[in-house]
Amino acid sequence: MSADSRTSDHGILPIQRLKAGIRDGWIAADPGILDAQVQPASLDLRLGPRAFRVVSSFLPGPERTVEQKLDDLQRSQEMYELDLSKPTVLERGCVYIVPLVERLALPPEISGTASPKSSTGRLDVFTRLIVDRASGFERVPAGYAGPMYLEIAPRTFSIVVRAGDRLNQIRFRVGTPGTSDRQLQAAHDLDPVIFAGGASAEAVIADGLWVSVDLLDRGEDPVAYRARRHAPLLDLSKIAHYDPLDFWEPILGDAAGRLILNPDDFYLLASREGVRVPPGYSAEMVPYDTAAGEFRVHYAGFFDPGFGHRAVGLGGTPAVLEVRSHEVPFALEHGQRVARLKYERLTAVPDVLYGQDLGSNYADQRLNLAKFFRPFVRRGVS
Repeated sequence: MSADSRTSDHGILPIQRLKAGIRDGWIAADPGILDAQVQPASLDLRLGPRAFRVVSSFLPGPERTVEQKLDDLQRSQEMYELDLSKPTVLERGCVYIVPLVERLALPPEISGTASPKSSTGRLDVFTRLIVDRASGFERVPAGYAGPMYLEIAPRTFSIVVRAGDRLNQIRFRVGTPGTSDRQLQAAHDLDPVIFAGGASAEAVIADGLWVSVDLLDRGEDPVAYRARRHAPLLDLSKIAHYDPLDFWEPILGDAAGRLILNPDDFYLLASREGVRVPPGYSAEMVPYDTAAGEFRVHYAGFFDPGFGHRAVGLGGTPAVLEVRSHEVPFALEHGQRVARLKYERLTAVPDVLYGQDLGSNYADQRLNLAKFFRPFVRRGVS
């Protein structure tokens, strides 16, 4: 996994290929795509000027378009339209469908996969991409030509959005660029991707790279944040604006290094390990794995090339874990394995990497809240 300049016929497309796709017209938008939307191996997608509140989530199925499904819902009075040309409230507990600004006309060998952006997942805003004639979410079949839509379901906080906001991202691939466990282990032995205590750690690899949770007592610093269910409206245009204590309950570590997750509460935690995504790879965190327990980890599971790479001397960068327990209380203990990362090759090393040079919001994170909040300071502590 060294930062070589190799190219491959199969893999995730890097930023230079995305820019070429924009020039060639198989990624298109009106208004045109902004430079800030194009990431090292992904493209941010923008909300269009209309939204539809619907009674439930849906998929169009192989014989229908999303527009045809929306027409059916309109005739049955199971939806109404919202105007996103001005700031608009999306209420928690409701489901919305938003046509996106970007359209695709993919070449026959290129497919797409979408996921929420990190800032979206850290707000417990559930989003999923839908395309015409789809039988599954978040997947764009090879050669697809047509519009894209975003399902938005705020789970904890009601949010204020407007046209142009970017809640989701898409990456494009040729072929099947996955990395086998054997390849990942051999690569880690040569160029480590996981660290503990600032040094290369033994990699636990079983259908991907496993990471564990950090619940070590850190004095005044929280080991977790639990979302408050009754919080003010949160406007996605306001960066470093909100007092975190209006939205989050900080949870301090204890001597036992244990945290009991309440069913259906939403938590932010950090991985015990620092992780690293080398320049020629991207990674995705598997969101739900019953082998780890009855909880979901990481709504926004995509890691761009270069995540944690420049922190290699410090032991990579911890992953922030977005966690919701299901059905029953669940006890987590410090060092318990909770999630796994699947690495994928790129067709080439990207011209730009994730990190400070790109203005990335979470390049040096530990247990960072989303970018909309001011830094956490305990009240009564200067």
